[in-house]
Amino acid sequence: MIEFKNISRSRAQESSAAIERMYITMRHLFNRGFYKPMGVSGDTLREALLLLRPEIYGSIADEKVELNGLLYVIERLPVGIEECRFVNLTSDEGYSRSHFKAIVPPKRKRNCYRIDEEQMNVEITRGRSDIYDILTHLTFLFIESHKIKQKALIDDSNPEMSRDWQKLEQVVFLNKKLTDLEREKAISHASNLLGRSFAEVLDIYNGFATSEKPDRFLHVIYWLGKLAIEEVTDNKKRMITFSPMLRERLGHHIHGEIWANNIKETLKANGLLGRPIHVISANMHSVMNSIFAVPALKGKLKGVADYTVYEELSKSGAHELRDIVTEVALKNGMISLPDNSGTNIDVQVFDTAQIDWSKTSFPKTKSAKSAPVLIVMDYAFGEQAFETLDELSKPFKNGDEKLFLNIESVSIMGKAGILEGGKGDIMIPNAHINEGTADNYPFDNELRAEDLEGHGIPVYAGPMVSVLGTSLQNKDLLKFFHDSSWGAIGLEMEGAYYQKAIQSASKIRKSIHPNVKVRYAYYASDNPLETGSTLASGGLGTTGVKPTYLITIKILEQIFITKS
Repeated sequence: MIEFKNISRSRAQESSAAIERMYITMRHLFNRGFYKPMGVSGDTLREALLLLRPEIYGSIADEKVELNGLLYVIERLPVGIEECRFVNLTSDEGYSRSHFKAIVPPKRKRNCYRIDEEQMNVEITRGRSDIYDILTHLTFLFIESHKIKQKALIDDSNPEMSRDWQKLEQVVFLNKKLTDLEREKAISHASNLLGRSFAEVLDIYNGFATSEKPDRFLHVIYWLGKLAIEEVTDNKKRMITFSPMLRERLGHHIHGEIWANNIKETLKANGLLGRPIHVISANMHSVMNSIFAVPALKGKLKGVADYTVYEELSKSGAHELRDIVTEVALKNGMISLPDNSGTNIDVQVFDTAQIDWSKTSFPKTKSAKSAPVLIVMDYAFGEQAFETLDELSKPFKNGDEKLFLNIESVSIMGKAGILEGGKGDIMIPNAHINEGTADNYPFDNELRAEDLEGHGIPVYAGPMVSVLGTSLQNKDLLKFFHDSSWGAIGLEMEGAYYQKAIQSASKIRKSIHPNVKVRYAYYASDNPLETGSTLASGGLGTTGVKPTYLITIKILEQIFITKS
């Protein structure tokens, strides 16, 4: 008889299983159409998240409320969602034509609508990754709300409130601007409810503030606690629903098809369909600024280094400088296509034949009738990367005729988590590993580490993990990917989906050139293996400016030098 040994699972294995369980559960709940996050139907999500203990959610498994994680989540959800018992995830169903005011979270491009005092509608137009993102954040939010409830309720069986809760409630309903002393008294009571020190709350307090609500932190804490208390005392359960239209439309590339057709119609209208095309996934400023900014601003910013010009443009109040560069670009072949498809992906098209190269940062580039066309698309979100690039790669239907796009290269640049090194460092992948599946995508990257070395920024090369969500990662799982034979150097959310679209279009469907060139490069926004360096610890500031423009310039050099 075979003797089986007891084999204990590592934390990395437990974490991987927890992510897989969350992924399956979220798809099940979506198909079901509704669930109660703090009820039986939400048990699996809560248990898996608590087992996983993602770095971004800090002390989620402790009794004290996680403040940095709370701020990270609140910035990615609509203002007022903490007051709503009902969250309804919808497709684009016409609310933009209503009298409801669109609420756009500061750190996520998605339209949300406050239907009444109890309900918030959230539009999902960016695919399944958007759903995973929201459900994970809401699960975290509800777990934290019950921690507040535990401190506010003296006894679950007897709905008597603690003095700290009563004092917080009084302040929240004062409906006036608080004096410094009143604010500090409220912070003192709130800190007791959160299990945090006065100093910890004081340090993060202003991070929640808006111009309309400077004391929003107190409102968020109060309403999270209030709804959790009502779940226990009045059985008023919070509920998340998925609209029938969302469930019917998801995965059908409806928004991606509209988005891609808008681009192709623009190419046709400007006589660009037959020209060599280079697709670049980046932000909406780095390509334009890399070509035009330095010459355009030489009168305004005299005698400063190029990267100083880019830093000045990146500052929040630099509207005048940015307008100057945009005006120059629009006069030199740039076409701006703000999104109206629901993908939330803006686009710029550059007809390089119209550029006066002597007035750019690439004066040696030669113009020609067959000069390349650049399609610069804003960042996609997770699985949305496949939808958009898959649709863009399809032939353009001109009546009964199919016109194939002459896509010569696809370049992907953006932010990612790094597993060795620190914020602002650069990663050059040679493969994408799709977390949770056996899918992996090796490729020949036109960008090499040596192309970006010698500029004072550390550069790392190797495989990268495409994750289900950056908010689902913990140290144990990431250390496994880094330390094992996978040898991963970082993590991001879109790489594998872009590569899947590129490979299917070039190798199987033959809709683009079979030897299309690909370029991938990322700069580090965080290091989730280092305490205090996760995404919840704050943004990059000017640290991200130099790697952003270094990567962009190297991509453009390869495109222009090839065609010069």
